[in-house]
Amino acid sequence: PKRIGRSGRREAKGRRAMAAAGAFSLREVLDAFQRCVTERREVLLEPYLSGWWGLIRFLQRLGAVFAFISKDAVAKVELMEGLCRGPQREHYESLQAMVRFELARGPGELRGRPGSGCRTVLRLHRALLWLQLFLEGLRTSSRDSRTSVICTDAYNASLAAHHPWVVRKAATVAFCALPSRDTFLEIMNVGPAEEAVAMLGEAIPYIQSVYGITQELFAQHRLLDLP
Repeated sequence: PKRIGRSGRREAKGRRAMAAAGAFSLREVLDAFQRCVTERREVLLEPYLSGWWGLIRFLQRLGAVFAFISKDAVAKVELMEGLCRGPQREHYESLQAMVRFELARGPGELRGRPGSGCRTVLRLHRALLWLQLFLEGLRTSSRDSRTSVICTDAYNASLAAHHPWVVRKAATVAFCALPSRDTFLEIMNVGPAEEAVAMLGEAIPYIQSVYGITQELFAQHRLLDLP
């Protein structure tokens, strides 16, 4: 039975790796984040993580430039999927339920548990702001805009504050190798550049909504500086 358990975990991990390596579709990301928020402004974790797999596919299409972010995101999404499917999964259906459950154990234990859902989502939350700003920059920029500048500006306004100097330096150097804006829009996999821009205009507000609710929730419970 033990061997079967390990095999099952390997198969699940393999399926997730294949999902991450598949073709990126902006439509899938839009649909996932659209399903995230309920009428009561709860953030459902299943579509949230589905949306993240789509964003990871986007990062992986860009190659080694974003490896330092995409590898970390894969690890965080897999950890959250483990919690959502684990023995206490009823507490991980939504972001709000997760926060209530983990805070009930006491702030001290929450800060001392590197594998907690709150700590893990916080890392994804910070990266989501960078992606949101970057995609918005691509949407609103002109055709000849330099993607390295768009990406660096987005990074400096989000993730840079949480990375050591060595990582910040390596990231800004790597961004110089980014492809053109047209190439990025082609990667969106929704047709001509105009259609990609239009769909970004649809998708970004949903991502912003999820980010805003998460930011508000974590600020309310003083979780934005979890170590």
